[in-house]
Amino acid sequence: MSPTKSDLSNLPDLDAMREKYRRERDKRLRQDGSTQFRELMSEGSHNDIDPNVEPGFTREPTNAETEVVIVGGGFGGLLMSVRLREAGIEDFRIVEAGGDFGGTWYWNRYPGVQCDVESYVYMPLLEELGTIPTEKYAHGPEIFAHAQAIGRHYDLYERALFQTQVSALDWDESEERWTVATNRGDQIRARFVCMANGPYSKPKLPGIPGLGDFEGHTFHTSRWDYEYTGGDTTGGLTRLRDKRVGVIGTGATAIQAVPHLGRDAGHVYVFQRTPSTVDVRDNAPTDPDFAKTLEPGWQKRRMDNFNALMDGRAQEEDLVGDRWTELTNGMHAVIAEHPNPAELTEDEIGLIAERVDLRKMERVRGRIDEVIEDPATAEAMKPWYRYLCKRPCFHDEYLPTFNRPNVTLVDTQGKGVERVTARGVVAGGQEYELDCLIFATGFDVSQNYTRRAGYEVTGRGGQKLSDKWADRTSTFQSFFTRGFPNCFFMMGFQSGLTPNIPHSIDEQSQHLAYVIREVRSRGARSVEPAQHAEDAWGAEIDKGNGFLQIQASCTPGYFNDEGKLGESQGWLAGFYPEGTEALFAHFRDWRADGKLEGLELS
Repeated sequence: MSPTKSDLSNLPDLDAMREKYRRERDKRLRQDGSTQFRELMSEGSHNDIDPNVEPGFTREPTNAETEVVIVGGGFGGLLMSVRLREAGIEDFRIVEAGGDFGGTWYWNRYPGVQCDVESYVYMPLLEELGTIPTEKYAHGPEIFAHAQAIGRHYDLYERALFQTQVSALDWDESEERWTVATNRGDQIRARFVCMANGPYSKPKLPGIPGLGDFEGHTFHTSRWDYEYTGGDTTGGLTRLRDKRVGVIGTGATAIQAVPHLGRDAGHVYVFQRTPSTVDVRDNAPTDPDFAKTLEPGWQKRRMDNFNALMDGRAQEEDLVGDRWTELTNGMHAVIAEHPNPAELTEDEIGLIAERVDLRKMERVRGRIDEVIEDPATAEAMKPWYRYLCKRPCFHDEYLPTFNRPNVTLVDTQGKGVERVTARGVVAGGQEYELDCLIFATGFDVSQNYTRRAGYEVTGRGGQKLSDKWADRTSTFQSFFTRGFPNCFFMMGFQSGLTPNIPHSIDEQSQHLAYVIREVRSRGARSVEPAQHAEDAWGAEIDKGNGFLQIQASCTPGYFNDEGKLGESQGWLAGFYPEGTEALFAHFRDWRADGKLEGLELS
């Protein structure tokens, strides 16, 4: 019989496990932290080109005046556009580096690409478009097509400048306008700028010596080269049949792509620094009867329910009911069986949470023993850290792939690859000869904002955003920063923490559309936060250190800035202490009050 949600018996000794986690963490610590990574453009043969468009695109520069410029055409830019239109603001332009809308889902077209959050809560505006995803966890092409459908439904294509990258943002104080310069020679003057660049927009490469020496074929997974591999996102990589393929990275992307590589390539070497948690995916087609049960407002209710559970808040019903929400449900089941739940201290609740976490991780590690036939490989693939130290992964075919004779796990004992040579990769003192090297190394979320964005923002009096945020990210409500009027930052830092990023983006878009509308209707020319409000928001964010304290003890990864969390100026620069649902309620109450408290209008 399977254990109940409240059963925490037969667990390993907690102190011993903490020590095991600490030793595994220390093996992976590096002095250079996230600065170990390199930009795609900096490594000659790995140029950041777009494989999804015809090369040689040109157009005449645009010189235009507009009310709002939105930087980014992923779900952030799309939702900001939709909420602007609903607020009665039609004069805006979208600047997008890719050749179409979609953002993450435009760039990531590797084989097996799939959403790891339930489609019914992840894909935005489902009710507005009258759409129901075909699967509980949709694959990339369907999500990309949904982004395109949003663009068509809301007439956004005519407002977009594709294959265009912002190169500078400069505030003209006399005109109270932003000048947006691009790599196409555009000069767009805008009253407001909304930065919807997204945390997963800048691919990164590992800082491995000799990276440019390899004479074989290379590419990053977000720039998958189907001309070389054959096939498409569903697999069929027939041109790799006689190739020796190396994969660096074992995060969410590799979890999805490696099974296809294992089926089709001659031999696959997976170079592992830190294993991911790989839980059951258990995907399924959408039941036709499911849609018949949905009432108006169903998606918002489902999103709120999921976020509340991810915040650790007990709910009468778990509408999503997947592996994401398991921890919260398990913790509250234990608390509910306590004789006096209201008397539990914060430390006691923390201990319950840690033990529930350990139970889940023991099940994840036990599954590895059940699936992988070689004991040494199984042991190397066990994750020794708390569940949310790294982004959890879910897949039903990744682990069995390592039972194939043509798939080899190269475990680097936490040290990573030593160097790249002309012929292949050196790890553990051994050279592995390769024909192709694939980087499943993710995106830069830890570095400062201007590095990730790829351009400098110059505000009032010539102040550079990189200078203002050199020591600490400083905002009001996560959107506004003093000295940079009418410039709004979206997508993460000093906001709410949730795996369902589009939900957070939508709440932010509604909030910013309201602010822009109010500034216009009140006859003001610009808006920025009062210094006291920005200071108070920073102090509030500093209270939300519970998750960050756990992260500081975690194995290195992008969640904790590669073990240097206290120095982070990136996307994970603090979170609202009460959780995402409380943050969204705070925004709604602030708007209902109508005073724009904390903002100064000129």
